[in-house]
Amino acid sequence: MLSVEAENIVKNYGTVRALKGVSFGVNEGEIFGFIGPDGAGKSSLFRILTTLLLPDEGKASVCGFDIIKDYGSIRKIIGYMPGKFSLYQDLSVEENLKFFASVFGTTIERNYHLIKDIYSHIEPFKNRRAGQLSGGMKQKLALSCALIHKPSVLFLDEPTTGIDAVSRKEFWIMLKSLKKEGISIVVSTPYMDEATLCDRVALVQDGRLLRTDKPDNISGSFGKRVFAIRSGSVYNLMNDLSSYEDCYSVYPFGQEVHFIPKSNQPDSLLMVEYLTHRQHINIRIDEIKPTIEDCFMDLMKLS
Repeated sequence: MLSVEAENIVKNYGTVRALKGVSFGVNEGEIFGFIGPDGAGKSSLFRILTTLLLPDEGKASVCGFDIIKDYGSIRKIIGYMPGKFSLYQDLSVEENLKFFASVFGTTIERNYHLIKDIYSHIEPFKNRRAGQLSGGMKQKLALSCALIHKPSVLFLDEPTTGIDAVSRKEFWIMLKSLKKEGISIVVSTPYMDEATLCDRVALVQDGRLLRTDKPDNISGSFGKRVFAIRSGSVYNLMNDLSSYEDCYSVYPFGQEVHFIPKSNQPDSLLMVEYLTHRQHINIRIDEIKPTIEDCFMDLMKLS
């Protein structure tokens, strides 16, 4: 059975088409990720699925309930953590959690086992106002509030944006443990490295799903060779490689660039000679395995 199902979802804001016929399904008990940059339409889709926004076209359901006809039933069985921290900043950690538990007719004690691993990190600060918490602690509190009524489906809209690397890692460990409780998790993120932590992902760009599959299937079926190239200047390296006759695509990747040749047998020596002629120094060329980001960039190029 599908926990979430959407068919041809369209959403417009005036002349801007935020969602352009989005269709997908989320299986029970899986972590399903929407991966894409800011402005891709992820938040609009989440607001529609959580009954906060009406679609202009299409239909969707959560646990068999229609998002329009059965919005009341859906709100009782989902947990939603929006991208922006939206809890009561003047209330303490414990007061926020008690409030959300009471809204859903439960108590902290009844479902404490669900939030124990998460809440234990912030429980020593339970009397501190939510507005005075660090970014990582705010995310843990927001997740605890979204879980306190034991939802069937948990929607997390960019939950790790703006928090440090350690907190990001801890957050995903928590999500893996929640999956064991049978909770379906739908998460969005602009971080491509988080795609590999999902059971399945949908790559999103400009209101469209470019591809939906398991992360390993996406990167494993890339079908092109990828090279990581480094020299003194990433900017100049990008410009010069884009003019190279065997260049299919090139884009920055940290302190290096990823280069995809047109041919299956590129000549590295010719490439080094070409770059040396253009005043590049300390040139290093390594063939690497394609990443989700490489696949995403290629799908954008083809779309």
